[in-house]
Amino acid sequence: MTVVTDDLESLLASGERAVFHGAPASAVGQLEHAVVRAREDGRFAEVTAAAWLLGVALSASGRYGGALTVLTPLLEAGEKPDASPETRLFAALAAATAASVHRSLGRHDVATALDTRGLGLTDGGGEAGFDCLLGLAIDAIGEEDAGRAREWLDAAEAVVNGHGEDWWRQQVRLDWTRCEVSLLEGDADEALAAATTAVDRAEAARAPRHVAKGLLFTAVAELSSGGDAVPTLRRSATLAESLGVLPVLWQARALLGALTVEDDPESAAAALSAARSVVLTIAGDLSPEMREQWLDRPNVAALLGG
Repeated sequence: MTVVTDDLESLLASGERAVFHGAPASAVGQLEHAVVRAREDGRFAEVTAAAWLLGVALSASGRYGGALTVLTPLLEAGEKPDASPETRLFAALAAATAASVHRSLGRHDVATALDTRGLGLTDGGGEAGFDCLLGLAIDAIGEEDAGRAREWLDAAEAVVNGHGEDWWRQQVRLDWTRCEVSLLEGDADEALAAATTAVDRAEAARAPRHVAKGLLFTAVAELSSGGDAVPTLRRSATLAESLGVLPVLWQARALLGALTVEDDPESAAAALSAARSVVLTIAGDLSPEMREQWLDRPNVAALLGG
């Protein structure tokens, strides 16, 4: 996206809007410019804010390697003894975002360590504390530990209590995690209710990226409850593709292909081919070690071998 202004506040506002309410990849150029401009002006709080938003934009676009390159120095800066409160805040947010990247790659132990480091930079509250607490709940889900996931989820919910619509992102992510915990516990109906609520909240907030991911959770819950998940997956995939949200797109396309292979083999083959292409695109932005682990992830390896 072409940068049309050098005004730092406008760059940050426009970048944040694209990250949470538009196509995240469109924010990358503006946020890179904002980081440079803020550093030139000696506005270090804005440097960290812009860098974290840039990390989120890259992560949401499936550019995981680029995201970690931006986020890792943010976390390390916040762990220095003389770090300012603003630096510690964005370091904790960066830790939670980096943890999300590693979870997506199947590196749950690394994600847990990052969420723990991030939580240590907070007082357990606020947006950063919430992100790290919820991250620890999702880490536990990845380890199939429903009891521990429920404990961390309860802690994250306590942080959200009392906040209104301005915390829509946190409320949507809570619903996603409620869905995952319910699925882990075998309660498909509760999972479907949580996922549906997440979609409704994201639509009310005009946050299409979160709608696309919420639809993916909804489809998985529909599938678990014996329902027809195909229409929901098509909506998720179409929206994710329009936004360039690769982490959602490959999963929606892969599931869609697997579910329609008997009834519509031609469409299924196209969906699976598209999913494989996205997986390889994501791999291209990773370091050799992480690329190998990503491609060896069971569901990714099964997709590529199919």
